[in-house]
Amino acid sequence: MSKARYARFWKCALQVNPWDYARKYRGRDHGLDESEYNNQILQTCQSEDIHVVGIADHGSVDTLDGLRQVLVNGGIVVFPGFEIASAEKAHFVCLFSENTTIQQLERYLGSLKLTDPDDGVHPSSLSAEQLLWEIEQLGGIAYAAHCTEKSGVLQRKLDHVWKNSLLLAAQVPGSLDDLKNDEGNAYRIILRNKNRDYQRERPIGIINAKDVAEPKDLQLPQACCLVRMTEPCFDAFRQAFLDPESRVRLLSDRQERFFSQLERVRFTGGYLPGVDIQLSGHLNAIIGGRGTGKTTLLECIRYAMEQEPISERAKRTHREIVKQNLGAGRVEIDIRSFTMQGRRFTISRRYGEAAIVRDESGNTSTFRPADLLPRLEIFGQNEIFDIAQDEGGLTSLLRRFLSSKDATDRRRIEIQDKLRGNAKRLVDARSKLAEIEDQVARLPKLEEQARQFQTIGLGEKLAIVPKLEKERQLAARIEEEQRNVQEALVSLEDALPDATFLGEEVVKGLPHVQEIRKLRSNLTTLHSELETLIANAKQKVEVSDTEIKAKITALSAKITGEEATLEQEFAKIPAFQGRTGREIGSAYQQVLKDIERIRPLKTKRDTRQMLVTELRKERNNLLANLSEAIANAAAEIDVELKILRKKLEGKLRPSVDHAANRRELKDFIMKCNLEGVGEARLRWLDDAEEFSPIRLAQTIRQGAEALKNAGWGMTAGVAEALTKLSESKLLEIEAMVLPDIIRLELNVAHIGKEEYRPISKLSTGQQCTAVLHLLLLENRDPLIVDQPEDNLDNAFIAERIVTELRSAKLGRQFIFATHNANIPVFGDAEWIGVLQASEGQANMPDEFQGAVDVPEIRSQAAAILEGGKEAFIQRKEKYGF
Repeated sequence: MSKARYARFWKCALQVNPWDYARKYRGRDHGLDESEYNNQILQTCQSEDIHVVGIADHGSVDTLDGLRQVLVNGGIVVFPGFEIASAEKAHFVCLFSENTTIQQLERYLGSLKLTDPDDGVHPSSLSAEQLLWEIEQLGGIAYAAHCTEKSGVLQRKLDHVWKNSLLLAAQVPGSLDDLKNDEGNAYRIILRNKNRDYQRERPIGIINAKDVAEPKDLQLPQACCLVRMTEPCFDAFRQAFLDPESRVRLLSDRQERFFSQLERVRFTGGYLPGVDIQLSGHLNAIIGGRGTGKTTLLECIRYAMEQEPISERAKRTHREIVKQNLGAGRVEIDIRSFTMQGRRFTISRRYGEAAIVRDESGNTSTFRPADLLPRLEIFGQNEIFDIAQDEGGLTSLLRRFLSSKDATDRRRIEIQDKLRGNAKRLVDARSKLAEIEDQVARLPKLEEQARQFQTIGLGEKLAIVPKLEKERQLAARIEEEQRNVQEALVSLEDALPDATFLGEEVVKGLPHVQEIRKLRSNLTTLHSELETLIANAKQKVEVSDTEIKAKITALSAKITGEEATLEQEFAKIPAFQGRTGREIGSAYQQVLKDIERIRPLKTKRDTRQMLVTELRKERNNLLANLSEAIANAAAEIDVELKILRKKLEGKLRPSVDHAANRRELKDFIMKCNLEGVGEARLRWLDDAEEFSPIRLAQTIRQGAEALKNAGWGMTAGVAEALTKLSESKLLEIEAMVLPDIIRLELNVAHIGKEEYRPISKLSTGQQCTAVLHLLLLENRDPLIVDQPEDNLDNAFIAERIVTELRSAKLGRQFIFATHNANIPVFGDAEWIGVLQASEGQANMPDEFQGAVDVPEIRSQAAAILEGGKEAFIQRKEKYGF
């Protein structure tokens, strides 16, 4: 496994004194000899997770080496030095490289013009500014000791010294909040760089570095601070104080933040064979020349996470890159999931196969990558530009920041599902009602025909016909009742209670196992007793079924016999109007049969009508609920947009047009293929006011005139065509929910000023900047972007994006492939990985991974990133040229 090579905070105790300090300057004896003292200092450092120690006695280095040797042997990095007072009697701690010898330190002390070399407490004859300059020339770093207390730079009101750029850090006794009082608040304002008289061009590094006079002092929170470095060394230590806002922290400022991250990515085979990287949980930058595999690396991560780009163009590019560069190889990613309470998983994937997810024990999991990092965002080259051009994409992006979205969407979807079910039942009920009404409508005519037959004396002769038809209907109903009983028994048998889910292996060890076993016994007994009852019932039904079938067969035979007798009677009927008696008898018989069959439908029609009325009533209630849900969602979005605007203050100004996206409705009407209704004829939909799908459906039912008078601006031809829509289409329309359109305005002025412009009127670079502002909003899952600087204005990157990144990276992981120096440099990337390519393959050795405090990374970054070394001369302090 490769060694982690990213900048992280190391705990540093920067004013540890040798063993005789307490006796010489504090007038007390800790009771330890030098060996005991040194060993206890080491043990305390190890138990307190202190990795860096600065040794600084007052104007002396005589006993420094004994403590240094013990600490170094114990794995602690030591910066040797001393404490010294300037001519103004302001105290400074001066630290030097870990390789500095005692002889060098003695020479340094000799060059600083102590007024009494034999007494280290006596000040130098050099002023504070001269002292800072000398320490700089000697390759050291000086910080203002106990700056707010006696002999401190601020306590002595040395504003000119405070503003000196060579003063990189200042020690305070506790947290800045401790200074929130009448006496200390002035110091707090200065330390926060808010006092004009003391204002510095670069903020000062604020540290805790209490004088450690005995081992137990190291356990005090005021004794240590945090400094972010790739590896603890003096070069990285100096580098940290050139960007103290990002790289220097008090222990009291440390905040525990929980979020997901990609911890390690490694490749087997393909274009990136053997590449093995351990990423920081904060800002990561992948750099390299063109063709070295930056895009390949990110697209393979996307592939392993089973994410696909949104646009078809990006999908094709993604698939082609993965196919060509992963090939028969494999990518493996170790992740930590916030959604899964910080548990770790490994995701691996070969080309052409599904991703495999394993838990920390190495067992395969049923979770998919999307379950583990549900809000992971990955964007390839120019995908941010694609989003900026898509109104719907922007709205979707913003909607994810509205916490009410899920609940309101679930409520709306639930109502829409019920409306769809209602529509299906309503259409079916109306269709059946229409069929019944068509039949019932025939009844008056049939009854009239029967009366005409009766006028020629057929009534008495064929009086038995309707009775026989009634018997036939009753026989059919009896058979139906028998079938219903048989089906009910089958259903009951399927529903018998099953106690297998309460098996002994399941309940064993539960706190109330005896009670659960008793309940299991109840279920088992019920199952057994019901099974017996069902078996008995089936037997009875079977006997009954046999008897009923035999009797119905006999009844049918009698009815058939009666009808045969009738056939003979038909022959006796005299001819009439050119029709034989048999024809007249058969026609009358059919009329009587139809009357007898249709008469019961009148009752069924009333029942169906009641069902339609109930379904319509249910629908009206659902539509009212839908309208209420839409209104509530709109109100919630308005409230949350206010909160979002506050978060984006000075950057973006979002607003919403509720239900303004009519695209779905347009497409629906177009698919109905109404004559004379094309895209151009539906433009009125975009500007229609006091409009909703429910109201449109209701107005269509009222007719073309109502549509023309609705004030929506449609033509008479369109109004007439819309009235041709079927009721089922109208039911679909009124259940539609039109999406909101969220508008964005970007502040195009420089920091401190405001001038907002709609995104539609911005340059391409400014549009992409607006999208990036949204992407940088709070999210617990990582953001991965390939060349976020593409299409962006450089000034906006430096002024806006980088500023946000420095803050956002504290609570979220970012992984960028980039050519733009502003992102890794001013964003202060914790990890920079340099990709190189040779012989058709890419590589990233351990020494090409780290932060800007690693000399090799500085050199590579200067050569590769935008503008080359000349551009980095302007970043001299950051890169150490």
